Amino acid sequence: MRTPEHHSGARFTGMCARVAIVLTTALVTACAPSNSGPASADAVLYQGARLILGDGNVIESGAMLVEGDRIVEVGNAGAVDAPAGVTTVDLTGKTVIPALIDAHAHLGYEGYTAWGADSYTRENMIENLERYAYYGFGAVFSAGSDPDDFALALEASQEAGEVGGARFVFAAGMAPPGQGPNNQFLVHTVTVAERTGMTVLRGIATEDDARAAVREVAAKGIPFVKIWVDDRGGTQQKLAPELYRAVISEARANGLSVVVHQQSTDDMPGLLDAGVTGFLHGRLGPSLDEALALRIREAGAYLVPNLGLGELRRERVADDPFLQEAVRPSVVARLGEAFDARPTGGGGDGGAGGGEQALRESFGHLLSAGVDVVLGTDAGAVPDHFFGYTGHRELEIFVRLGMTPMQAIVAATSRPAERLGLTDMGTLAAGKSADFVVLDANPLEGIRNTRSISSVYLRGRPVDRDGLRSRWTAETQ
Repeated sequence: MRTPEHHSGARFTGMCARVAIVLTTALVTACAPSNSGPASADAVLYQGARLILGDGNVIESGAMLVEGDRIVEVGNAGAVDAPAGVTTVDLTGKTVIPALIDAHAHLGYEGYTAWGADSYTRENMIENLERYAYYGFGAVFSAGSDPDDFALALEASQEAGEVGGARFVFAAGMAPPGQGPNNQFLVHTVTVAERTGMTVLRGIATEDDARAAVREVAAKGIPFVKIWVDDRGGTQQKLAPELYRAVISEARANGLSVVVHQQSTDDMPGLLDAGVTGFLHGRLGPSLDEALALRIREAGAYLVPNLGLGELRRERVADDPFLQEAVRPSVVARLGEAFDARPTGGGGDGGAGGGEQALRESFGHLLSAGVDVVLGTDAGAVPDHFFGYTGHRELEIFVRLGMTPMQAIVAATSRPAERLGLTDMGTLAAGKSADFVVLDANPLEGIRNTRSISSVYLRGRPVDRDGLRSRWTAETQ
């Protein structure tokens, strides 16, 4: 069975199974073989950039040696033991960060010119992963809306090197029978299940159902379960406490992690007591007070604020060049027209009420308590909440509400990597997958500088951003 830890270098061949790293602001040393011999054909030394390591540390003028799909050594410029004949890339004036990770999304349904079950194809899934890569994301967690066997096959293809883009990680979904995702989305997940003949959502009506469903997921080697605990404003049945306790208990017994969609802070204490791993909606507001934040921290759970889903609906995102650069002009026009036709004030803030001040206060409680706040967007769960782009916007919200840019970068790199068991991702360090983003500006001076993407490398290879952009912006007949 695969546990979360198996989303590691064992799945994307690595050089060091275990790496001991000693960090200072001056040097990062690695448990790698001596580099004094001749360079391998695929060895590259990236020299001179500011290296934001993803763990809160930075090297102002650094060097990073990459061989194949792995980082071999990271340190000060001039201090890395580069082999003779290595290819050198001068990145003076640039900033390098680890590839970002979106810890809450729903792939396959968003086709950009259409949304829903008709878009759910292998080809569109791959394009969704490419869109994440374009925007500097190295991995994405698709939370409970994919047919199991379809998703497992996609994972296997990616592990075999047949599929590129951001690394695909997914959860099996569980809810009361016929319930779960938002009512619009639910219809399309049911349609996908019918068309593929595969399980998307497992209906849980009894404790025996819960335990059997978890055992089935574990037997397939799926390391994550996503549950929905939400009555959708009285339109759905909420998963009862005795049922989610059975799911979580059985999952823990089988080495699985359970994350939850919840829309009420009233449900959070019971879920924490049951042992839930993470909350995919923060519900920031007056009810997420200091005491609840401390309880989340003490339980060791993480939290995805997921604020952009509401906030961006109140913005005319069609005017943003960062979005425009990767979609067709006709899509941009449609987005603008839809926004202009929408009643003012719609969209919500993604929180639990109280306005901006309440958001700031509850976000501050999370930070003060030391809760692991993790980047996630819910991209794909509704039309036009686009992959990759929304992640950068979420980072801007984090900083607006009180994070430093460095904290926001950690929340989008090492923290989701740890929580998703991506042990070879999230930091610039020896033995890690060579997944990184080269920026033209320093995001520590302004988080919007994560938009200033010069190049993206996944598994040591450059992403063809120009080619992707040309394909996506072309109007087809």
